[in-house]
Amino acid sequence: MTAHYLVLASILASTTALAQTTNSKPQPVPFTDTIPAARDIPYPGTITLDVDATDTARAIFNIRQTIPVAQPGPMVLLYPAWLPGNHSPSGPISKVAGLVIKANGQRIAWTRDPVDVFAFHIDVPAGAAQIEVEFQYLSATDRNQGRIQMTPEMLSLQWEKVSLYPAGYYTRNIPVAASVKYPAGWTAASGLPATASGATYRYQATDYETLVDSPTIAGRHFRREALSPRVNLNIVADNAKELAATPDQIAAHKRLVDQAIKLFGAQHYDNYEFLLSISDEMGGIGLEHHRSSENGVGTGYFTKWNDGPGPRNLLPHEYVHSWNGKFRRGADLWTPDYRTPMRDSLLWVYEGQTQFWGYILQARSGIVSKQDTLDMLAIIAAYHDNLPARSWRDLIDTTNDPIIARRQPKAWVSYQRSEDYYNEGLMVWMEVDSILRKQTGGKASLDDFARAFFGVNDGDWGQLTYTFDDVVKTLNAVAPYDWASFLTARLTEHAKGAPLNGFTDNGYRLVYAEEPTPAFKDREKSRKAVDLSYSLGMVVGNDGDISSVLWDSPAFKAQLDVGARLVSVNGRAFTGEGLKEAITAARDGTHPVELIVRSGDRFQTVSIDYRGGLRYPRLEKIGNGENGMDRLLAPRK
Repeated sequence: MTAHYLVLASILASTTALAQTTNSKPQPVPFTDTIPAARDIPYPGTITLDVDATDTARAIFNIRQTIPVAQPGPMVLLYPAWLPGNHSPSGPISKVAGLVIKANGQRIAWTRDPVDVFAFHIDVPAGAAQIEVEFQYLSATDRNQGRIQMTPEMLSLQWEKVSLYPAGYYTRNIPVAASVKYPAGWTAASGLPATASGATYRYQATDYETLVDSPTIAGRHFRREALSPRVNLNIVADNAKELAATPDQIAAHKRLVDQAIKLFGAQHYDNYEFLLSISDEMGGIGLEHHRSSENGVGTGYFTKWNDGPGPRNLLPHEYVHSWNGKFRRGADLWTPDYRTPMRDSLLWVYEGQTQFWGYILQARSGIVSKQDTLDMLAIIAAYHDNLPARSWRDLIDTTNDPIIARRQPKAWVSYQRSEDYYNEGLMVWMEVDSILRKQTGGKASLDDFARAFFGVNDGDWGQLTYTFDDVVKTLNAVAPYDWASFLTARLTEHAKGAPLNGFTDNGYRLVYAEEPTPAFKDREKSRKAVDLSYSLGMVVGNDGDISSVLWDSPAFKAQLDVGARLVSVNGRAFTGEGLKEAITAARDGTHPVELIVRSGDRFQTVSIDYRGGLRYPRLEKIGNGENGMDRLLAPRK
């Protein structure tokens, strides 16, 4: 009895002590957003923006801006955060340095917003008619800092990186006049017209939205080719020999323009400038704009044309964006300024159908052959057909990936997924094409949708937004079908395997062979790797470093991981060919693939009992005669 009493007393005492103890419980500091929301009203005055881009040795852009002000008092200047074509808040604010703001010759203090670090608060003094802004944009000097934009031979200038703009206004209502001083002897090109006076280019006065959509390239080695009366190909390169495009190569680019105009039936620009940089020093890029596109590739674009298709899908893709993404744009993606968050839910149209037409137009124009195009499509189909991540993450969720991942590397991309709205989106649109053909007895195809959806308002280079319902309505006008249910299913399903119906119903099936296609070999060469995704389930660099492991593959089950290095294969030093030979030898079931693998300072022996041999994807024609895919890839008359 006494023991029970003592225990009960102890419990009561502890409970009382706990009840009397009060932990600190803070409350959040209130926050009031003092940054003016964008309004659809004119900005009072024209901003001047002067950029000195001559410091190519240190890759520094020096910027001076004069910004008119209407009244004294609080004002907010913004650095663009949500960048068009990036689909995410990726403005490189960390590269802005040396910011000084003055009025009437006197320095004004600025304060960075504590929540929105892209915003700078100032107090405009009485009597000031304008403010002067100076800063430097310290572009990358090494690849680990981001894309290199300036070398001793060329540069890529993107206006959003070298300017601030006043908060409180739609960017289309902010007038701006810009100029750039380039290194002596260089030539520059942009979708925005300019007048050159020596090394200084003065650009046509425009609005800030159009300026941001009109980047420039400039270089010592420059070539311009007219592809049509309204379209030019502007090329800068590391050296003069990289400019040596043949007449046949230029003719293929002319056919690209011709085939695109025949497809869409309209042009949404007054002039269009391909901005192509060919360089092993400046970083590559593929970025769409309404009246231009930025296209950055490695050396050999023209000089190694016959080695394989290489990156020649880039220009067709970015050109299509003038219609799809710039003129027609998802309603939830369009924003009035570069502070308002973008919503990416319709990127399966914006990028997915652009990816589709990029491949189709490369074949129709002959920039890439029909067979290479089929082989490239096989690579896309095989990747997604072997993607375990489809079991848990649907296609529509990948439209959030630019915001979630910011295009950073992933260890297990086959299980995490990436921006699959590009290529799986392509397959969805391939299936739409096959359904249109079936529903109309071959009288209609996705060409008819493209003309109806993107080909309206010839000459209009504003933005015409759309919703999911608008897509469905246009499809139904081409051929009645339950398009809403079909598209919803494809966007939200967790089916095993990729949606391959568009290929099979258009006359080609996905198969695997022991020998890679020329396009697959070209891809391996450009990646400097051996791609064994469909056998061992991994990609290995020519140096033995594992760059990719497919989830649940034989390599995965052997506990191999990205970053490990293959040291030896079956007792011999690693080579790509040696690894392929070991996979072939293992088919008889008596010789597993024996690897020595190094991870950091640890070595281990790994045995992979895989007997399936080498497997490479290709598209195999079903039956004889011309089919839907053949007609899809054929040039338009």
